[in-house]
Amino acid sequence: MITNFFIPELNNHDVQELWFLQDGATCHTAGATIDLLKDTFGDRLISRFGPVNWPPRSCDLTLLDYFLWGYVKSLVYADKPQTLGRQHSPCYCRYTATNVGKSHRKLDVQIGLHPSQPWQSYARNHI
Repeated sequence: MITNFFIPELNNHDVQELWFLQDGATCHTAGATIDLLKDTFGDRLISRFGPVNWPPRSCDLTLLDYFLWGYVKSLVYADKPQTLGRQHSPCYCRYTATNVGKSHRKLDVQIGLHPSQPWQSYARNHI
């Protein structure tokens, strides 16, 4: 499946910055599978035994969980607040929410989803 469909389909698109998120199922982490994915994605692989390790017992994490919380934390704790008053940073949260929304809209456009009617574009492309 990976060599006959997935990799050729990826080669039809511009995916140099694409990350691959794989669950930790045993059959998905066979040595040959991981080696093939590492060759394809390099250090942009989130999986058991991959460069970015899939956390154990974390079946519901998404790419956003990996990016967003680290990003917010880096903004909020950039100046290492010394008082409780300084720990509250609503401006960072507003800034992050705005940028995440923009990123999602940009991604929707890149993969062909129209922001106002994503289900129609998805159905047209995948059903």
